Amino acid sequence: MKKEQVEGIGFFEKYLSIWVLICMVIGVLVGVYLPGIPKLLSRFEYANVSVPVAILIWLMIYPMMLKIDFESIKQVGQNPRGLIVTWVTNWLIKPFTMYGIAAFFLYVVFGNIIPADMAKEYLAGAVLLGAAPCTAMVFVWSNLTKGNPAYTLVQVATNDLIILAAFVPIVAFLLGINDITIPWNTLFLSVVLFVVIPLTAGWMSRRIITKNRGLDYFENTFIGKFNNVTVIGLLLTLIIIFSFQGKTIVDNPINILLIAVPLTIQTFLVFFIAYGWSKLWKLPHDVAAPAGMIGASNFFELAVAVAISLFGLQSGATLATVVGVLTEVPVMLTLVKIANNTKKYFPEAK
Repeated sequence: MKKEQVEGIGFFEKYLSIWVLICMVIGVLVGVYLPGIPKLLSRFEYANVSVPVAILIWLMIYPMMLKIDFESIKQVGQNPRGLIVTWVTNWLIKPFTMYGIAAFFLYVVFGNIIPADMAKEYLAGAVLLGAAPCTAMVFVWSNLTKGNPAYTLVQVATNDLIILAAFVPIVAFLLGINDITIPWNTLFLSVVLFVVIPLTAGWMSRRIITKNRGLDYFENTFIGKFNNVTVIGLLLTLIIIFSFQGKTIVDNPINILLIAVPLTIQTFLVFFIAYGWSKLWKLPHDVAAPAGMIGASNFFELAVAVAISLFGLQSGATLATVVGVLTEVPVMLTLVKIANNTKKYFPEAK
């Protein structure tokens, strides 16, 4: 066997941090020096969702949906504690700790650097991120930690349902905004694109290929053909995202660093709350790791769209949501390493 197979991680995954950094730099350079490219890509948007990015995210998620044994979804209810960790962390802890941490740093620690009116806008962007747990990228993080794909799917699907009811009142409460206009088409379209379509495609692929070629071929040959598709899709997605925000990032280097501080602290805090709670409850690692990843990462498509809708494209709130994208990938890769290195402290999945 190849050394990569023995270690359980491929070439792209092994050096993923380096590839991510390179792609982020490429994206920023494209946005600054070749602005015509993101301008062209921005024409392919619907309901504030970039169609090229949606396709790439779909390519990232589809291979993970192939790994789901849909019969195993029925067994998720036998261990509801992982769902409880996810729900409580995401909706009763994350938005409020995000508000508290961001307000402390923006108003107190950086109070002499950031004007009060701008700090208020940055705080609004942070709250939008905090109230929107991840829908799409969490499948990538779960895959990198060998998370249970069926359980991850249920965690994400139930979160999507809660978003529909909880997102608006939480944001309104924390920001004191009574007249919030939510781009519901963005929310619904994202759920369809990032969950429903790849889920359906994975289910149909498993059913058709297993029927015609057998389960052994499907699990040991067909799925293996997509080993690097997820990582390549992630890298191309980063290039596009950062090409859209290249000029904004270059024009606001200091403020971006200041905004990144509370966002980074919040990401680590929420992960360790969910991950530590899972350890106390003796949940298996393939449930505990995704539970931590969902809370730590953000539904940045929704957060950016709402920030633009409420405050405008050039607002501090929108900039803060973009910083969320900027910090999320490197921080989440760090958390993936932490989760993989601590796997031995969790019980084996049954």
